[in-house]
Amino acid sequence: MSDIKITKPKKIKKIKKKRSINRKAKGINAERDLIHKFHALSWSAVRIAGSGSTRYPAPDLLAGNGHRRIAIEAKSTADSRKYFSHEDIDQLRTFSRNFGCEFWLAVKFQGENWIFFHPEDLQETKTAFVATVQLSERIGLNLSELLAVTQNNPLQGQNL
Repeated sequence: MSDIKITKPKKIKKIKKKRSINRKAKGINAERDLIHKFHALSWSAVRIAGSGSTRYPAPDLLAGNGHRRIAIEAKSTADSRKYFSHEDIDQLRTFSRNFGCEFWLAVKFQGENWIFFHPEDLQETKTAFVATVQLSERIGLNLSELLAVTQNNPLQGQNL
């Protein structure tokens, strides 16, 4: 007999990966949250997959109730401000004009409800429009207020 020792194989330690949500997944989840909120108020809403990554203008969400159609660029942030590039706003305007719908910007600041703005209501810098928590408290609309804006007069006087 030989002097060969039989040993048990060493246990391989499992490496635990942190469950961090990447930015894209965080944005998708925020958009889905907003879709559920529209549906809860008897509106239909869909997420446009690939918005922002296609060469054609496309919003993040489309929502409608048979009388009104809204294109939405939606952003979620842990910061107290969120920037929308001039290009994003131009593409949203172009899409909305071609599609025949209103356009709005939606921001979800951490720990707050969704707030909606017209781009003209935001602070403008050389490269972007800026939504802030302070601005949302002064002129932002919550979802119920947004849906009531032209409820009695659909699409008339809107930003088409």
